[in-house]
Amino acid sequence: MTYDYDLIVIGGGSGGVRGARMAASKGAKVALVEGSRMGGTCVIRGCVPKKLLSFASHGFEELHHLEGYGYEIGTPSFSWEKLIHAKDTEIDRLEGVYNRILKTSDVTILNGWATFIDNHTVKVDEREYTAERFLIATGGHVSIPDIPGKEHFITSNEAFDLKDLPSQIAVYGGGYIAVEFAGIFSGLGADTTLAYRGDRPLRGFDEETRDHFFSELEKKPLNLQMNKSIVSIEATTSSKKKLNFDDGSAIEVDLILAATGRVPNTAGLNLETAGVKVGVKKEIQVDAYSQTSQSNIYAVGDVTDRMALTPVAINEAMAFVETVYGDESKAQSYEFVATAVFSNPEVCTVGLTEEEARKIYRCGRVYNSTFRAMRHVLPGADDKTFMKLVVDDETDKVVGLHIVGLNAAEMAQGFAVAMKAGATKRQFDSTVGIHPTSAEEIVTMRAHNRTWRRD
Repeated sequence: MTYDYDLIVIGGGSGGVRGARMAASKGAKVALVEGSRMGGTCVIRGCVPKKLLSFASHGFEELHHLEGYGYEIGTPSFSWEKLIHAKDTEIDRLEGVYNRILKTSDVTILNGWATFIDNHTVKVDEREYTAERFLIATGGHVSIPDIPGKEHFITSNEAFDLKDLPSQIAVYGGGYIAVEFAGIFSGLGADTTLAYRGDRPLRGFDEETRDHFFSELEKKPLNLQMNKSIVSIEATTSSKKKLNFDDGSAIEVDLILAATGRVPNTAGLNLETAGVKVGVKKEIQVDAYSQTSQSNIYAVGDVTDRMALTPVAINEAMAFVETVYGDESKAQSYEFVATAVFSNPEVCTVGLTEEEARKIYRCGRVYNSTFRAMRHVLPGADDKTFMKLVVDDETDKVVGLHIVGLNAAEMAQGFAVAMKAGATKRQFDSTVGIHPTSAEEIVTMRAHNRTWRRD
């Protein structure tokens, strides 16, 4: 058959854009379908604007710390309006970059939402297009708890476009987005509550790392409401919302942000007609090469619910291009993928938690260190950095690294390369540290804190 395109990519996020332009560079005739702004969740309403707001949220704290270095700080002021305007300007610039990249790569942009007619045909705004192959990269969307008064929730999408910063804010959730926004709002001066149904945030992270992170959160100007679920929300005035918890307690705030998880964007694609199977979470089921149950349709990124990280989606798209249009079949590896939480304090982890390692390896060692970073000494700040290494005793390989504290992500990236290459604890120990830095602690932890051994 003759098709309109060799490849149609559905979704203009980081994974979709990378897959489209790299496939085009291999000689494929490519179109990309996007019904919203180019750049997807990460660029438009996720990682990038969130990191910009996170930078801003440290301003008051850093000004206070400067007094310890001899600066005389007056009464600083902050403008939410100026921050959002600056953020919007940068997001507009990045969206323009994405559009230019696609156009210069000879990728045709189809504006609209795609619906499958069959496994070789999609309809986009009443017009049909055919392709030999499809790559679905539609990402995910926020999931809101189904409780009475749920219409009073906002999500991270709306949080980036608030006209004003409310005086009292509650963030509901315990994952990346929840603790990041709690740090942003609190750091910028709002009276902020973080409510979570569990005993500590960041479920799934290393338990000892969670303990330290929570102990640092308790030092921040946050109202922590742990082990509580919101059962209903009601408007008490034109601006106030009352949050009712399952233990009978309640609080009133101006704004409530739901950060309780995300689900794959598969609704409306008509995947059943295309022969594409989905799982219980409505995620697209794929094999190691991102191929769906329909042999000519592939999927990458959050819509597959594998590892919901932007760089992973990009790498999955690259692996797809190499497999289909390149010289080798390539599967994305999910080992030693570094992930960061841009909260206050920052958290970064690479590899296995101690709990995971104990299940996989027969014997192992754990090293950790808690200290005050040099930058915090003169201001007299009570912030404590935490570092942890998990080592497989039989091979001496470092299989887990966890950091809580200032610049955790910047420190961990280089060590992720070493761990991916199979670095041993002996090699860590033989590496000369950069003095004086916090990062040197990672290569100077000599005495282990504990071991484990299974017979």
